[in-house]
Amino acid sequence: MSKTTPQGMTETDRRIVAVWAADCAERVLPLFEREAPDDDRARDAIARTRAFARGELTAAGEIRRRFVAGRAAHAAATPAGTAAARSAAQAAGVAHMGAHALGAATYAARAVELAHPDDPEARADEVRWQLAQLSPEAAAALRTLPLLGTDPSGPLGPGLLSSGPLGEVIRELQAHLSSAVE
Repeated sequence: MSKTTPQGMTETDRRIVAVWAADCAERVLPLFEREAPDDDRARDAIARTRAFARGELTAAGEIRRRFVAGRAAHAAATPAGTAAARSAAQAAGVAHMGAHALGAATYAARAVELAHPDDPEARADEVRWQLAQLSPEAAAALRTLPLLGTDPSGPLGPGLLSSGPLGEVIRELQAHLSSAVE
């Protein structure tokens, strides 16, 4: 399947980056689950992302379900828990558009930062962990994405991910990805 937008990626590439997005979201999932232990929407989104990556679920089926974990964010009691649920939602969105993988990583880094307000290195440490988890194939797929703010639609267009701490993380991830090939 070919990509429909610059942020879309091919289905093969979306399956590859879905693994990394799920890894990023799963790492912060406890921040959400401590606050909403009976809410399995974020965990289910991550499991479905992994199933999509393995080819067990179709993109069409997951496109319809990608907002379920996003609604789980309302069950969180803290900004860190909310960001963790949003990371899972972004991971689930990878079936629809590959750029959501950067959103999953970004919300995960933000969740860690919010959970550790006295640690000025918390976010940077999380981003370093995320980058260390990237397979060469996932990194190559992520390099095909437009830079944040250069494409007007999708997760990398204007919106929540393009400014503030979230935008800073995406810019950092994209800078690392581009410098890794130079």
